[in-house]
Amino acid sequence: MTANNPEKIPSPLLSLVPVVVLVGLLFFTIRIFGSSALEGASQVVLLVATSVCVLIAMTCCHIKWATIEAAIVRNIAGVTTAVLILLLIGALSGSWMISGIIPTLIYYGVKIIHPDFFLVTTCLICALVSVMTGSSWTTVATIGIALFGIGRVQGFNEGWIAGAIISGAYFGDKISPLSDTTVLASSIAETPLFTHIRYMLITTVPSYTIALLIFLIAGFAHRGASMENISVFTSALSQSFHISAWLLLVPLLMFVLIIKKTPPLITLFLAALGAGLCAIILQPDLLHQVAGSAIHNASSVFEGLIITFSASTQLETGNTMLNELVSTRGMAGMMNTIWLILCAMCFGGAMTAANMLTSIMSVFLRFVKRTAGLVASTVCTGIFLNVCTADQYLSIILTGNMFKNTYRERGYESRLLSRTTEDSVTVTSVLIPWNTCGMTQAAVLGVPVFVFFPYCFFNLISPVMSVLVAVTGYKIRKGNQLQSKN
Repeated sequence: MTANNPEKIPSPLLSLVPVVVLVGLLFFTIRIFGSSALEGASQVVLLVATSVCVLIAMTCCHIKWATIEAAIVRNIAGVTTAVLILLLIGALSGSWMISGIIPTLIYYGVKIIHPDFFLVTTCLICALVSVMTGSSWTTVATIGIALFGIGRVQGFNEGWIAGAIISGAYFGDKISPLSDTTVLASSIAETPLFTHIRYMLITTVPSYTIALLIFLIAGFAHRGASMENISVFTSALSQSFHISAWLLLVPLLMFVLIIKKTPPLITLFLAALGAGLCAIILQPDLLHQVAGSAIHNASSVFEGLIITFSASTQLETGNTMLNELVSTRGMAGMMNTIWLILCAMCFGGAMTAANMLTSIMSVFLRFVKRTAGLVASTVCTGIFLNVCTADQYLSIILTGNMFKNTYRERGYESRLLSRTTEDSVTVTSVLIPWNTCGMTQAAVLGVPVFVFFPYCFFNLISPVMSVLVAVTGYKIRKGNQLQSKN
């Protein structure tokens, strides 16, 4: 700090004030509003916490408003692509439902997947798809929605279904070489990509195995819908939709585009467009119903298609459960999530500009004495940054940069930092209601974060496993740098 730069770093205690305000207000907000808290109350809370942060920064730290505003703008600009992806996911979920793609997947899935093995199978399928696509968001928004429908039909609790889907999706997101978080974590820590992935298997495989065992036991303990009820449901599906294996060509096309590394925005757009064409060809009656038109012509088909992409849809199938399952929200259904993301970015930008994150991080570093302490501090920092910045990408970057020199000075291999960052940041982002990942998955599945939180076993176990492995010291070497060929 100089005479020309009167800014100062606030104390850790003062830096925690906005976080305490945020967590405290969110606690009461969720208790009062419940699952509807995301419809405006949580957004207001985030802005109140941001204002507290700004007040402290400007009065106690002499930070100019222009500096804070610039940081907020940068944060919001950084999630522009995520916002566009959310809008396309809204269009995708609506079009995949009305076109019959998701009903077809549910129809065949209910017949193929035995209820006893549903949860473990769901976790395995989502893991496979996520490894292939490198994206938890795409996995949940496509096959995840279909599996969620199958689980509902078989009588499973929504939290269990969402937990199995998310556990599998984030396993793949964490270890896939196509995953942007995997590439980012290895790049920030300066670790070769495949060295990073191989080293992550030491903590990731045990965590995932434990999660699979829990889902397997829970599946056998489940007593769900009777076969008669399932038969009634599948009959209602076949009567309401034109079920055809040809509809599966659209998901197949999407996975081909993903494997060819087509940009996500293009992939999602083409997948939604393909579903729209299928709806016109195979489900014209449903488009007329969506449009609410008594006259069945090309105009009502076009109107129904636009509503399917953009707004909420309700179909009358004669089955109450199916009516609820096939209702969609389109792009409009993502607006509360986008609103929440923008408010969360305001809070994260203000905390960063006020140097409050740097101040709080200094507390974590005080406890670093041994390997386990260093890893535990990194894990706590990653989770804390997920809470404060509300964005996993920013959290990965900040965690890696904050600890890079410490790991290097103490002689630890860079792969330990990259692995610990993923163990703490990537998998826990979905467990925080105001984080971009938590908001997105809650919006896509229609299940609040606090409902599926206890059942995301892989995500909950991974940070703990990272610390446990560090305690044992297994394959944690000091002094020798890895060669790129490793």
